[in-house]
Amino acid sequence: MAGLIIRPRSRILHGHDWVFATEVQKTFGQPQDGDLVSLKDGRDKLLGTAIYNSKSQIVARRISRHRQVLDRDFFVRRIQQAVEFRDRMGCRRDLRRVVWSESDGLPGVIADQYGNTLVLQTLTLAMDQQKSVIAEVLIEVLGADGVIERNDAPVRALEGMAPSSGVLAGAPTSMLVVDIDDVKFEIDLAQGQKTGFYLDQVDNYRAVAAHARGKRVLDCFSNQGGFALACAKAGAAEVVAIESGAECCDRLEHNVKINALPVRCERADVFGYLKALSRAEEKFDLVILDPPSFTKAKGGVHDALRGYRELHVRAGEVLAPDGLLATFSCSHHVGASAFLESAAAGLMDARRSARVLEEYRQAADHPVVLHLPETSYLKGLLLEMMPAR
Repeated sequence: MAGLIIRPRSRILHGHDWVFATEVQKTFGQPQDGDLVSLKDGRDKLLGTAIYNSKSQIVARRISRHRQVLDRDFFVRRIQQAVEFRDRMGCRRDLRRVVWSESDGLPGVIADQYGNTLVLQTLTLAMDQQKSVIAEVLIEVLGADGVIERNDAPVRALEGMAPSSGVLAGAPTSMLVVDIDDVKFEIDLAQGQKTGFYLDQVDNYRAVAAHARGKRVLDCFSNQGGFALACAKAGAAEVVAIESGAECCDRLEHNVKINALPVRCERADVFGYLKALSRAEEKFDLVILDPPSFTKAKGGVHDALRGYRELHVRAGEVLAPDGLLATFSCSHHVGASAFLESAAAGLMDARRSARVLEEYRQAADHPVVLHLPETSYLKGLLLEMMPAR
């Protein structure tokens, strides 16, 4: 097996599973993109087996600390382990992420289960070359009807791969309605965002909605209406949902209609809408901020933090004196402490003080691996505004 010799002080020597191009001291053999490679340190000690792609900034992603082959049995073992973990954690069997990339030892593989249909993404070259095998194993292990491929994510370009979508195996259902705490969502698995729905926030819809009864609620970046509809179902006095994307607005409005819940949908840019509310001196008892990622790269962190700060200024201006703010970041390049600091700075600019009541994270079917900080990306806070002092 061809391989890489890793430079001293590289992160993989401290437990991480990635090797960046700048961390390769020497290549031996002639590895081809998509191949398995051996990883060794400068003393010829085996560090494990990895998938290789010279086109990626992350040239190698470790799949085992031992010698490993990428055969069907390997995928059966890893997928069974992933499913067993989620069963042990009590995750729903009809609505869950069953495989999540490095968290399950399958770098670049994302598989979501919606009833008897599975949605698959293969975002690394080596795994993409095995996607038919992965789809077959998923159907076998989970007893599913079929697999839809949603390889339209822009990140595939970083691995030198073109987009690809469609039915990959079996006879999957592309349109379905799912029920989350007695709220219905119609999901398009073939055309909707990501794999159809943001499964990482499902638990947080319930947690935030528990504070909504009798309150005037503003849900910003509402997407398909997860927070807005949960709050309306929980007995909010009024719910306004803001979304700018045309596709999301259509789905949001449709989900409001099929649930017959009192949610007012506004098609608008959140920043501009919040400014207008502030000028009109509108006040809300609960404001929810769940924006899309503000940066996909480490170099964009400064601008992302500036955006979070501005967002919290605007939210602070429309919060009632004792209002609640549920705020989230899904930018994994923005750490929890940096996000907290940007929220504090924004509220300070708005002349508001706040207490932290609750902290939120991604659902259990998106497990965090201790030595892979990138697997912990979703962070959230419930803040209570304090009286002026």
